[in-house]
Amino acid sequence: MTTIPTAKNRSRRLRKKLRVDEFQELGFDLSWRFNDDVTEEQIDALVDQLIEEVIEPLKLGYSGGGHRAWDGIVCTQKLGKCTDEHRQAVEKFFADKPVTEVKASELYDIWWG
Repeated sequence: MTTIPTAKNRSRRLRKKLRVDEFQELGFDLSWRFNDDVTEEQIDALVDQLIEEVIEPLKLGYSGGGHRAWDGIVCTQKLGKCTDEHRQAVEKFFADKPVTEVKASELYDIWWG
């Protein structure tokens, strides 16, 4: 695990380069598994639906993939911090979908965590 370098009175340029303080970015890991009876077309449609209904409107990004089991990371599209509300929106999306094992991790620093 990498630790954040410590120093007092860092310049704005250095804080930005190190992605700390006001430049810190928070995200969360996301994983889920499609039920066995879900077809390939349904998998494609549900992933598209996740992006169209949750990821894009909240200005988030998702990087990951899978087939029956998916995992990846969710973060903001621009410099910023995900919130617990973002995590809850993603979990709520999956509530009535044909998936199991939905896990959204706690928020963490995506550069140093």
